[in-house]
Amino acid sequence: MSVQPEQLAEAARRHGFSLAAAEALFGALVAGGGGQAQFSHPELGGMGQWSNGMTQIGDMFNDGLKARVNGFCQDMSAAARAARSTATGTNGGTGGAVGRHGSAHWWPSDLGSASSSGAQNGMRYACFPERRRLAIERDGQVTIYDTGHYRLTGFSQQQGSDYSLSFSGPDGPVSLDSLSVVGP
Repeated sequence: MSVQPEQLAEAARRHGFSLAAAEALFGALVAGGGGQAQFSHPELGGMGQWSNGMTQIGDMFNDGLKARVNGFCQDMSAAARAARSTATGTNGGTGGAVGRHGSAHWWPSDLGSASSSGAQNGMRYACFPERRRLAIERDGQVTIYDTGHYRLTGFSQQQGSDYSLSFSGPDGPVSLDSLSVVGP
């Protein structure tokens, strides 16, 4: 079983989120096997995480929003587990929801499972440290970067006209411009 777009739209409406916020949260749920999620979206209180009922959001004093995010995660966790199992052919393997190109998630299937992923303002990222790769999707276009010697551990997005992404690691900040493009 996978979630149809109209089912996700209905869940978004039921919990008071836009479809974009619901897609980001559901994608994080699928990546977390349905039992946990790490996400970053302004409608969801910024950066946050959920794990079987424990919810933390960046807007930490907004209890109403935290309850809505928790309710959505609880509502969609079984569907996320099913979507992940369907995509991987297992009961909780390492893949994810089948993307629009037939591969796991929205990035090329040869990258495998992301160690972390997120979305904000129409932009998504997924990090693959074992492959030294970073996938970024903007406006439906996926670009793959070589992370080289950098070990990316933190991700943030600068608000404003350019919505630039920045990363951090043990050695400090890493700009996207410092990474080499290795593929579409």
